[in-house]
Parts: sequence; structure tokens; C-alpha cells
Amino acid sequence: MGMRQSFQASASSLCLLALCLLPIPAASKSSRTLHNHVRTAVTSGRAARIGAMSHSQRMTLAIILPLRNQSELASLLQRLYDPSSPEYHHFLTVSQFTAQFGPTRQDYESVEKFARSKGFTVANTPANRLLVHINGTVAQVNKAFHVTMTNYRHPTEKRTFYSPDREPSLELSVPVVHIAGMNNFSIPRPKYKRAPPNFRRNAIGSGPNGAYLGNDVRIAYYGGTALTGSGQSVGLLEFDGYNMSDVTASFAGQSNSVPIHNVLIDGATGGSDGDDGEQVLDIVQAASMAPGLSQIRVYIAPGNSQIGVGDVDVLNQMATDNIAKQLSCSWGWNPDDTAQLDPIFQEFAAQGQTLFVASGDAGAYTGSNATDSSYPAEDVNVVAVGGTDLTTNGAGGAWQSETAWSDSSGGPADDGFPIPNWQAGIANSSNQASNTVRNVPDVAMEANTDNYACDQGTCSGDYGGTSFAAPRWAGFLALVNQQAVANGNATLGFINPAIYSLGSGPNYNNVFHDITSGNNTNGKGQSYNAVVGYDLVTGWGSPNGQNLINALAPSSTSGTH
Repeated sequence: MGMRQSFQASASSLCLLALCLLPIPAASKSSRTLHNHVRTAVTSGRAARIGAMSHSQRMTLAIILPLRNQSELASLLQRLYDPSSPEYHHFLTVSQFTAQFGPTRQDYESVEKFARSKGFTVANTPANRLLVHINGTVAQVNKAFHVTMTNYRHPTEKRTFYSPDREPSLELSVPVVHIAGMNNFSIPRPKYKRAPPNFRRNAIGSGPNGAYLGNDVRIAYYGGTALTGSGQSVGLLEFDGYNMSDVTASFAGQSNSVPIHNVLIDGATGGSDGDDGEQVLDIVQAASMAPGLSQIRVYIAPGNSQIGVGDVDVLNQMATDNIAKQLSCSWGWNPDDTAQLDPIFQEFAAQGQTLFVASGDAGAYTGSNATDSSYPAEDVNVVAVGGTDLTTNGAGGAWQSETAWSDSSGGPADDGFPIPNWQAGIANSSNQASNTVRNVPDVAMEANTDNYACDQGTCSGDYGGTSFAAPRWAGFLALVNQQAVANGNATLGFINPAIYSLGSGPNYNNVFHDITSGNNTNGKGQSYNAVVGYDLVTGWGSPNGQNLINALAPSSTSGTH
């Protein structure tokens, strides 16, 4: 009997050993592990685990592929924006960009084949082949990427979020940049704000109670009538739709003839889900600055879109449409990986598109974008727009003076983007700019909380934020590009190289309003001062009307920039 028990014990031990030697549901030796999909809040334990996601829940993801020939692309971008180069402003079409720098068709089809083999539905192949859109259940995601999709309690916000419990891996020889949409730790935040109760309005605008209307700002920064943005389109990045009645009311009786065209992404609808303040003000400010635009294209992702899918899909649609040469984003978020959108931003530059991004409304950057997101304003391939406090010479009057808006966000990039070559040499002891890290903002416009806007049927004159400044700059660039085309030249494309050339040149004070007073204290004892020349509150300042337009779009391609 004892011998039998001993045999059973030995058999049990062998069974346990065999079980231990069985493969666990993890990555195989031939798989590739990716990075930057799991937030530190998860890995550090700050986000409390609630439990695994339902295996039947469906998810929409986007597998992002890298560009090819990166060194050649970098060289091309240098030549496209060098006035002495024969290729200056000879921008690429979408098909040309894809042929030279996009993923190969073979690589793209390999990723599609992999996704289908794991049970995913594959749809919506973009023209540049950068994204493979997949849809499947959580169970399929877990198995395909060797993770356990899990719900967690957000450490700083009153909500839950989902995330993989580990970095995803996949058996695929084709290189992959990122799998967008695997967590919703960060959600997009609009960069507008309302005035505090004791706010004293300094504006002398044409709106109710002296608030600024969009046309007041056009008069202040342009002042003419000949340029209206004719022939140009503006593209706006939005999360959620809007009520057209709010757009009409925000013009406060002034007319609007700019066609508004919605581009719905990922199943979005054009209507508002209960908050359309950002969407409305973006439309109104762009249309007011350039009242003769061919159209405003409102690219709308669902309001509940997890960041990593909505932003990627909207921006990539802007690139593959390649219709609007001036684009605007007044939202901020903390991405999984700050490099994941670089392929799209580089495509913008190669195709002659400029994306203006609001720098934020929380004062000086702190070195961490955990509260007021500095991304994507800090990316080196966008134009970051700060805020000012504008004074005009009466209602509907000309520019009179301008100071820094105290909430205008700026500083060396929170995420440490390296300084681009066009920013080299701007740092000094006065402005405290970095010699090694990308500095924000590049330019600025009126953003104080004395602007008129409407949200869900309620209108007031206490709106502000760099949200207003970004679409205004997009509208202003439409005026510049209209003149460039009329002079027989190409549109400008990414304008930062030209802006910084003008800023450091002898004509600076004639083409920009240099903002030299005020600061951007963030409430944590950190601030930067507006100083002579470039600064970390207002960049180079605001546009000095026709002077800046002439400098950027002269009658020949041998202009001052």
C-alpha cells in the first residue's frame, strides 16, 4: 500500500512538472515585443486593477507602420523649405509620398494577412498605407498580442480605463511603430476656458458687452479687405460634433458664407453629444479670419474616442485627403508614444500642409504633461500657438497694443523633443529657452477670456484660450497662401522655417507684433516672461497684418525669408 502511495505521489509530481513545462499564453520566441503601450500608472501600481475586460467586448485598433527611407525624407524636407534649393516648395502628392516613403504594398498586405489570421476584421485601407485598421473581440486581442486587456481605476481622474497588462507582442516580421487604441488612459481635452467670476473685461469688441467677435480679430491682425482666403481650405481636428445653430449664433448677427463640410471618422456623427464649445469656436474663428474660404473641413472623431485611434485616424485622413493646406488642432492629450504620429506630421510637411496646435491654457510647462497636455503642440513638425491679451482701437478697430496672456502655455517641450534646426540660436538668458529641447510656442494671437462664443444654445463673452489662437492662425495662413498663389507661387507649406528666419532677421519688428510684457505663471511658482524677440509665452508674437503676408508671400520666390 505504501509503495502504491509512493508511486501515486511520484506520478503527481511528474504531472505537475509536465504542467510547469507546458507553454504559457505569452509571446513565442519568434515574436516581436513592442513598447510604450502600458502607462507607468499601471506598471507602478498607482492605477488599481479592477478586473479583466469582457472577452466578448469589441475593440477597434490601428496598427501603425513606419515610413521607409527616413534619411532621404529628412533630406527632402530640408530641400523643400530651403529657398536656395531647386526643390523649394515643390511639394509631393499623396501618391508620390506613398511611393517614395510609405510602407510597401507587400508589407501592408503582410500585416493585413496577420490580422485576418487572428480573426480580426480588416477595413478602410488608407491611401498612404500607414494604418491597418482592425476590429475584433477582447479575446482576439489578448490572443493575438499576448496580453490580458484589463480595467483599471484612473489614479487622478474619476473614471476607469482599460489597458493591456503588459507590452504587446506579435509574430510578424514586418516592422510596426505602434498599435493604437490599446488603452484609453488619456482622453482629448479642449484648450478653451471661461473667465473667472471676478474677471474684468478689457476688450473693446463689437459683440455683446464689448466682447470680441471673430471679425474684430481679423481687422486687428489683417486690417484689409482684398484677401479673404479665396481658393483655400482649412481643416479642423475635432472630437465630437456640433450644433449648426451654435455656429450661427456665435457670429452674433455677422454673416458667414464659408461652406462647412463634415468629415466623419470612426463612426462619428455630426451632431453634438452635449458640449460643442470647442468645435463651434474653431469653425467661427477660422471662417472669420478668412471669410472667403472655399470650405472648412471639420474632421470629427467620436466624442468618446479613445486617444490612439481617434487622433491617428483624423490626422491621417487630413493627410490622405490633402485638400486643406492649413490645419488646426485645439485639443491636447498624453499619447502612449510621442513618436507614433510623426509619420503623419512628416507627410504634412512633405505635402505642403501646416498644422497649428494650441499650446495650452495652464501657464508655463512644468516638465511633465500630466495635467495640461503639451502634446501635440510640442512636436517639431507642427506650429505651436500661444495666447495674448489684445487691445484694439475701439470696436471693430485696428490693433493698438498687446501683452502676454497669463495662461498661455509654453516652455521647453515636456516630452523632450530635440530642438529642430530652425530653432537653433534663439536661446538667451532673457527668454530662458532651451538650446537642446524644442521650445514652445512659435507664434501667438489673442486668447484672453473676452471672446464671444456659444455652446449648446448659451452664448457669452467670457470665452478664451489658445483654442481661439490656433484656428485664427490657420485662417491667417489662408490669406497668405491666397496671395502666394495669386503671385504665381506655391502655397507655403510648413511655415516654421520661414517664421524663424523672419524672426531672426532685420525686418522682424515690421512683420510681427513683438510682445514684451506679461508672463505665464502656472500657479506652481514657475513662469516665463514675455521679452524682446522670441519668448516662451508668445513665441515671436502676433502677425502684423499685410507686412507679414508680404514677407511670407512676396511677388517672387526670392522673398525675404
